[in-house]
Amino acid sequence: MAEMSAQAPPDASSEPLIRFRKVNKAFGPKVIYSGLDLAVRAGESLTIIGGSGVGKSVMLKMLIGLLKVDAGSILFHGEDITKKTGVELGQVRQRIGMLFQGAALFDSISVGANVAYGLNEHFYKKMSDAEIAERVEWALSLVGLPGIEEMRPSDLSGGMKKRVGLARAIAIKPEVILYDEPTTGLDPINTTRINHLITGLKRTLNITSIVVTHDMASAFLISDRLAMVHRGRIIAEGTPEQFKAVTDQRVADFIHGRAPVNEDVATLLGG
Repeated sequence: MAEMSAQAPPDASSEPLIRFRKVNKAFGPKVIYSGLDLAVRAGESLTIIGGSGVGKSVMLKMLIGLLKVDAGSILFHGEDITKKTGVELGQVRQRIGMLFQGAALFDSISVGANVAYGLNEHFYKKMSDAEIAERVEWALSLVGLPGIEEMRPSDLSGGMKKRVGLARAIAIKPEVILYDEPTTGLDPINTTRINHLITGLKRTLNITSIVVTHDMASAFLISDRLAMVHRGRIIAEGTPEQFKAVTDQRVADFIHGRAPVNEDVATLLGG
């Protein structure tokens, strides 16, 4: 059975595109991260796994500046983005798209306007209306939803909303896409469709992907590497094959959906 390192180093031939260094984050007395270290390589698909409430989505939000770190640094192309504010932070966000867990579409505007939202925010007066319309059409076509610009989000199924959210993320042509629970709440057909989009967009657009998910079948399908969060740190990193052969009981229990042997009934019931 293959052993998996607790901290697999990035490819020594190149500097990681993204690196979390000794990041601390807490909400009041609840510590989320204590010394988080993680490297993401350009062009890879890295999936973050771990139990509910361990801070997987928090990691993504710290990366795009929606949440501030308490200590440590997050490097993107070698620059510490935790020090950036205003225009500089906006420039970072032009290069990182995000698919939020609930798609986060605006119900009061059309699908086309939703997809164009990031373009209008980041490229105001730099793109003409015709160029924006062309980019929106391109993004919707990539996710398999051409010609729905005039529809409203309320008219869409859950799977279509996810794909529109993904179209909005890729419309800015980012270097990195963050996926926050992309298949949650979807039926098996739409789950398969989203998984194919994640792998297809990575290949077609040469995008770096960071995915947060509880769905281990999806994680093994879409990932070049996985990293598991446990008690404020990354406790294991490796390829899908390494994770499937893991000997660390904490990782194995999570992958196979087993409750730890020392977890009593009161804990399981929230007591």
